[in-house]
Amino acid sequence: MAALDPTPSVSGALRRAVARLSDVGVPDPDVDAELLLAFVLDTGRGGVQAAVVRGDAMSETDAARFAAVVERRATREPLQHITGLAPFRHLELRVGPGVFVPRPETEMVAQLAIDALRAAASPAPVAVDLGTGSGAIALAMATEVPHARVFAAENSVDAFVWTTENFARTGADNATLAFIDLARAFPELDGTVSVVASNPPYVPDAAIPRDPEVRFFDPPAALYGGEDGLDVVRVLSGVGLRLAHPGGTIVIEHGEWQGEAIRQILTADGWRAAATHPDLTMRDRATTAIRP
Repeated sequence: MAALDPTPSVSGALRRAVARLSDVGVPDPDVDAELLLAFVLDTGRGGVQAAVVRGDAMSETDAARFAAVVERRATREPLQHITGLAPFRHLELRVGPGVFVPRPETEMVAQLAIDALRAAASPAPVAVDLGTGSGAIALAMATEVPHARVFAAENSVDAFVWTTENFARTGADNATLAFIDLARAFPELDGTVSVVASNPPYVPDAAIPRDPEVRFFDPPAALYGGEDGLDVVRVLSGVGLRLAHPGGTIVIEHGEWQGEAIRQILTADGWRAAATHPDLTMRDRATTAIRP
């Protein structure tokens, strides 16, 4: 970046940051620059925008910190790794190296699980999130359906560090976290679960994610799911049948091209009413089915 001004202005620092991030192909350079400056100044995007309107100056210390985090983002390090936080629905989750960063598209997957959990007839329905990662889906269910009991399983040591912190930060008394292999998760709940949810690894092994933020920074165990990307989905189908009670629902996130194959897997295993649902961009994003 250009040399720092002796008394840098917020607007000037932002302009330089946007130009730098644009040059390296960051998808939303204006948004990212404002969020990074908000992080440095310990405010929100609104505070940054107000500072621009007022013509505020920055301290040399803040200007240097901002230049440093902009350079980190210019390497395509995820914004959430730099700030340490990822927004998800009403939650703010701690994230960093070793855990998959929750994406906005997963919010509609969580909504499908929440809707099914709210519709359960039990006064205290049970939900399970398999491969919970940061805890996004599990903690969304636990906080938005407080009369439910939510169990989350994770089997990555690196991810589990972040999951544990997010469960502690959220403080949902109705949420339980376990470090356990997904295939063996929660045998004590067999036949009692109303909703089984998962955002599994579903990228085919030979596919290379386009975005550097994904390709270089997301953990491979959270991305790749075998030759066709569906190895873990096949496991989830069987585990879901074990856990769910009759009428229970399974909700699985997947790539936009995988809906038909997942419906076939679920139907062949005995699930009923398999259906694929689009996200807000009208890309197929999740498939649900009902336990007979």
